[in-house]
Amino acid sequence: MTTGRAAVLEDGALVVSEVEYADPGPGEVLVKLVATGLCHTDLGVIAGGVPFPTPGIIGHEGSGVVQRVGHGVSSVNPGDKVLLSFTSCGECPSCVAGHPAYCATWLPRNLMGLLRPEGSASITRGGEPVANHFFGQSSFGTYAIADERSIVKVAAEADLTVLAPLGCGVLTGFGSVWNVLQPGETDTVAVYGTGAVGLSAVIAGALRTPARLIAIDVVDQRLELAVDLGATDTINARTENVAERLTELTGGTGVTKSFDTTGSPHVARGALDAAAVGGTVLVCGAPPPGTEIPVDIQSILPGKILRGVTMGDTDPRELIPTLVALHGEGRLPLEKLERRYTLDDINRAAEDMHSGATVKPVIVY
Repeated sequence: MTTGRAAVLEDGALVVSEVEYADPGPGEVLVKLVATGLCHTDLGVIAGGVPFPTPGIIGHEGSGVVQRVGHGVSSVNPGDKVLLSFTSCGECPSCVAGHPAYCATWLPRNLMGLLRPEGSASITRGGEPVANHFFGQSSFGTYAIADERSIVKVAAEADLTVLAPLGCGVLTGFGSVWNVLQPGETDTVAVYGTGAVGLSAVIAGALRTPARLIAIDVVDQRLELAVDLGATDTINARTENVAERLTELTGGTGVTKSFDTTGSPHVARGALDAAAVGGTVLVCGAPPPGTEIPVDIQSILPGKILRGVTMGDTDPRELIPTLVALHGEGRLPLEKLERRYTLDDINRAAEDMHSGATVKPVIVY
């Protein structure tokens, strides 16, 4: 049993409390956390739009040092530095084919905390159970009991504080452009929303050097940052007509590759309307269940594609090392997105992210 502190979600707020971590079960790893990123999915859970049992511990962009390993764990040892990402079964057709983000049991394993390995370790508060295993990690605390499949080992010299957000937000944004949209030099790319996911998509897009890379948001400071990260053009949707500006920028031919990070049906519909013949609109985000995108069937008959994506359709053990290397080369400037907070300031971090004052809060333990 290990004692630590965690931000426990109850009644729509995070309450920092002392908790007890049991020893890791089979296939699990006890990680002493150095930092964790705060993601919009976490905000969705706090607001009640994404279901998770309470009281419970969320958080899913952890980084830290392995303390103990459970039976059967072979990929890491105590003392290893690791980054934490999502979990998956490793056995279904999607996992076997290298697409663990589309695991047959992804939702219950990651978002709902309902599917746990047999013998999985518990977390308690005052002896009472606290729900955990969010994204196979629940990293809003000084420790995490993580699935081995959630863990990516990194080098001993890795800066775990800077790299923490790679596990979800950066992975999703970068991977969605790099793995799924794969723009070429003749493409026009539009990224809707310039939070951490959108700005990571801008970075990936800039590395692909498309003809145009357009960032769309309502906050001028974030649009300025998008330009700094490689966007060729920006549109402020609060002060400009997005449809008219996209027509102008594309010469009326439309956008060939669009990525909507907002989770807004209105934005997704606008992206579809602005898409070129044969263009693709990729959507992510976690709006409340039942949220629908209105589609004019006639408008998509010219080969337009509306496609969803989870976690950038990535295998974290393949993409995260690439992202770490890009950061080391100065081509993934995570520091420009991040602002650091203590665990006791986690609610202020959530407020700052919600208001747009901070792109990517990082909780440092």
